[in-house]
Amino acid sequence: MPTELWLGGALLGAFVLYALFGGADFGGGVWDLFARGPRRDAQRALIAKALGPVWEVNHVWLIIGVVILFGAFPPAFAALSVALHVPLSLFLLGVIFRGTAFTFRTYDARGDAVQRRWGRVFSVASVLSPALLGACVGAVVSGAIRVEGRVVVSGFFAPWLSPFALSVGALALCLFAFLAAVYLTAETRERALQEDFRRRALGSGVAVFGAAFGVLLLARSGAPRVWSGLTSSPFALVLHGVTAATSITALALLVARRYWPARIAAAAQVAFIVVGWAVSQYPYLVVPDVTVQSAAAGSATQRALLWALAAGAALILPSLLLLLRVFQTSMQAPSRK
Repeated sequence: MPTELWLGGALLGAFVLYALFGGADFGGGVWDLFARGPRRDAQRALIAKALGPVWEVNHVWLIIGVVILFGAFPPAFAALSVALHVPLSLFLLGVIFRGTAFTFRTYDARGDAVQRRWGRVFSVASVLSPALLGACVGAVVSGAIRVEGRVVVSGFFAPWLSPFALSVGALALCLFAFLAAVYLTAETRERALQEDFRRRALGSGVAVFGAAFGVLLLARSGAPRVWSGLTSSPFALVLHGVTAATSITALALLVARRYWPARIAAAAQVAFIVVGWAVSQYPYLVVPDVTVQSAAAGSATQRALLWALAAGAALILPSLLLLLRVFQTSMQAPSRK
């Protein structure tokens, strides 16, 4: 298999992992904003406890994806960083405000008005950031970003403010909220909190179906390449079937209150959605002017990057597994007393 396809697969893998982990962190911020009822403080405490050990670590997958895009496919990186510099800058500001607010809220005085203000900043940034990221994805696949002679000629606002791009942003927000709610049902053994997030997971799961249907309706005119890939590619059709199966399985497991299996099914659902997006637009990195092959860097650069990724994976993956194991064990220990 050509080297650029291996790197394209690594790029897709980084984005899948960012959706599964970073996306769930954004979703946790969504539920922090909508914490309600007599257990409002307990809900927020559970979200903070789940996010605390890993909320910064999860951005490593986005960084890896950006590095792969920059190193392996520089024309695509240039086109995207120019065409989408407004929403990407806003997204990065949201990530910065979100992280800063989370830290200040954690260490500020409990019940203080300033702490509550930082909480609102954290929650609002958690809502806006994934919506902006989804709108960027919608712009990339819509075909509205036009590149002529490696110069972006399509403007800086229309591609990501189109109805289709905004619908993808809404889908990303619903999807991350669903993923976070499912994850949080398995992060506690308190039945009342599990029920709170179970209801949120079921509601946001229904919202995901509605948002996905809206994206599909708008794709026919808003993203014809994706529409063609979603409706005619045999591989994409298989992915649709698998995605639908995992979606229904996740909801059924939530109804049955089997939270850990539901977590696995929800993660599989999100992973298949991201993979389906990539398959539907292949071979394009930026539809319709930049392909994987045309944007590929020189062979020496590609080989060096592959070796660097292999060495990095050998260091990063065991470290992350150890981190998750240590903190998961420490979080569960009080529950056994």
